[in-house]
Amino acid sequence: MSKSDIHLYTAATMNGYKPVIFLEEAGVPYDLTFIDFAKKEQKAPDYIKLNPNGRIPTIVDRSNDDFAVFESGAILWYLGEKYGAFLPEDPNGRSETLQWLMFQMGGVGPMMGQAMYFQRIAAPNGHEEPFSIQRYVDETRRLLEVLDERLTGREWLAADQYTIADMATYPWARAYVWAKVSVEGLPNLQAWFDRIDARPAVQKALTIPKAQPAFWGTADESEFLKENAARFASDVKT
Repeated sequence: MSKSDIHLYTAATMNGYKPVIFLEEAGVPYDLTFIDFAKKEQKAPDYIKLNPNGRIPTIVDRSNDDFAVFESGAILWYLGEKYGAFLPEDPNGRSETLQWLMFQMGGVGPMMGQAMYFQRIAAPNGHEEPFSIQRYVDETRRLLEVLDERLTGREWLAADQYTIADMATYPWARAYVWAKVSVEGLPNLQAWFDRIDARPAVQKALTIPKAQPAFWGTADESEFLKENAARFASDVKT
């Protein structure tokens, strides 16, 4: 049996869903390896050879001499170029798309990630940090307000089309419930959520490699909170 060009290594996280969304939307066949954090598979020597940072996701392009790409934004950029999809060809539209991709990578992801960490991992493991929680929740809200303003009179973030910028931003911003950040008073952002929620390929992608409905506020979070906090307990510094 022939192998797919793309071999994806990922897990069920906001960053981990990004390349799955692209591949499902583009209809690109791919092979998938689930990286189990509980087993520290992201730190295994063979995986570190592919991703020196020991994080997910990573892709290997078998059609390009097994070329490895890590960092979720870089993966989306690579796939967009490889398949000529969701990345505008005209210079201005392309730049606009990459600007909003970097906005997610440098702002939305890190700030929401810290809001989630301090509330969903540190606090349940005995490290309640009210100042840190407030700082990251407030900054996340500010960034969501930037997105809401950007989406005034627009359906998508960049180039008047659905792009890798939307794919990168959606899994994070849509997890506002898990970050405990309000989206009240942000109608343009909420309408953007609705548009992407309605895309079948996205909803399929959010079940691969496994669904995490608590992220999106569609399941009782209590049991998952305990599981998640325990899984990352070693990341809490004492």
